[in-house]
Amino acid sequence: MSVYTMNNSEPVNQQIYRLLRQDIVTCAIPPGSLLSEKEISTRFNVSRQPVREAFIKLAEAGLVQVLPQRGTFVRKISAQRVADGRFIREAVEVAVIRRAALEASDNALLQLSHNLELQRLAAQRNDAQGFLLLDDEFHRLIAQSIQCELAWETVENIKATMDRVRFLTLSKVSPPWSLIEQHQHIFEALKARDAEAAEQALRRHLQEMIFSITPIAEQNSEWFENL
Repeated sequence: MSVYTMNNSEPVNQQIYRLLRQDIVTCAIPPGSLLSEKEISTRFNVSRQPVREAFIKLAEAGLVQVLPQRGTFVRKISAQRVADGRFIREAVEVAVIRRAALEASDNALLQLSHNLELQRLAAQRNDAQGFLLLDDEFHRLIAQSIQCELAWETVENIKATMDRVRFLTLSKVSPPWSLIEQHQHIFEALKARDAEAAEQALRRHLQEMIFSITPIAEQNSEWFENL
């Protein structure tokens, strides 16, 4: 295992959290895996304290479970937690999208258009991780367009379990091109200043999760809690 070099621009525990979160979301560290403090501290060339702090944040995000006397395990994916996260996310983002349809500046719309082009390039390269980052950026930019990035931060804090399903669906159930088309519909509604159309396009986009989780759970049953 290669050693990751820490940078000085971000707290060490935050860097470890972010990188482990990415590994868990992309299932590079599969659900059910035991996480070793010793191995991870070696990987990042740090003491065990920031690793423990990262584990606490991962537990708060619902990605790991600390079992006394047994260790820290990557949680299996809970369909109920995915549904709850989607419900909360939709409530927050619907409020954001309606305001954005009325308030987003021309420059904000230009940034969204540029993001869509980058999404298409990522899809052409079959870059799943890059696409997911751009997908998140698209939604963050909408919140930013109404000067309410806290709305996106709130969503980010509750969507970690959703992100694992999102990553698993990209290859078959919800390929990037279909998601880009959905993003395009959202963008066109924002550009037309049509709050009703923007809300409906967003709801259809977020409801994709409802239809995708069952086939993904059937294909990867060992990674899911009982449905």
